[in-house]
Amino acid sequence: MKRVFKTDNGIIYELENFETDVWVSLTAPNMEELLEVSGYYNVNISDLKAALDDEESSRVQLEDGYTVIIVDIPSVEVRNEQSAYTTIPLGILLVNNAIITVCAHNTDILNGFYKFSVKGFSTKKKLRFVYQILLRTTNLYQAYLRVIDKKRSEIEKRIGSTTTEDEDLINLHELETNLVYFATSLSANRIVLDRLTRYERIKQYPEDRELLDDVIVENRQAMEMTNIYKDIIHGTRDLVSTIINNRLNNAMKFLTSITLVMAIPTIISGIYGMNVSENWMPLSQTPYGFYIICFITLLICFTVLMILKKRKML
Repeated sequence: MKRVFKTDNGIIYELENFETDVWVSLTAPNMEELLEVSGYYNVNISDLKAALDDEESSRVQLEDGYTVIIVDIPSVEVRNEQSAYTTIPLGILLVNNAIITVCAHNTDILNGFYKFSVKGFSTKKKLRFVYQILLRTTNLYQAYLRVIDKKRSEIEKRIGSTTTEDEDLINLHELETNLVYFATSLSANRIVLDRLTRYERIKQYPEDRELLDDVIVENRQAMEMTNIYKDIIHGTRDLVSTIINNRLNNAMKFLTSITLVMAIPTIISGIYGMNVSENWMPLSQTPYGFYIICFITLLICFTVLMILKKRKML
């Protein structure tokens, strides 16, 4: 979908045709829209299509007459029938009289500009617009990181309860996978930001430079949050795995102890069931001999139970 926007006197307008100082937004564009934008602004169509490739890496590329900036932005997807996070490329092309954004999916990062809810947004100030996009990107990373940590905390609260299951290990693995994607993308974006600090093709105003410094700080903070949360989740996953294994060991100890206790009457009854002369069987001819043997068997079982309990086998 192709949309053209222009800001004037603090108001954003959506246009039907291309003009100067506009923002051309391409969201999952078809080939016809790509050819139209490529022909009008004289940009290579491969540079427009680059952001539509999920495997495209972040970079800053200087071309004749325009600049290509590709960064990784966070996105929500369904993985293993659950909501998960990943990263997708966002392409930003700075041409002489417009700024072009290309993305394969609709994203909250650009929705704020559509609604004109970003302070100081103007389609005429190209670099500031780029830095505002990058700042919203790092802020969205941090927001998703807090959600990931909240999900980890919910799993951690269930560790001491009987509801801890293998599903918690799977969910922790998914969260750790999300953080791996984030860490890789944030590192790649950092290289782009370092390159933009030396960007001189378009004039930068002092407030633009300050905004870029804010983006660099926020991106560094997001990277630190990612590394911290990844270490915490790794520890939590090990803890959950240990607790599940410990519960299995306790169950095996309990079953082994019960089997040992139940074997005592089985052995005694087996001995008395042997086909031998009753003269050789203790208490076989004693009045109430059966009850005495049962009492002795129960006494032995009770003694074994106490020994096992003292040794914490039950």
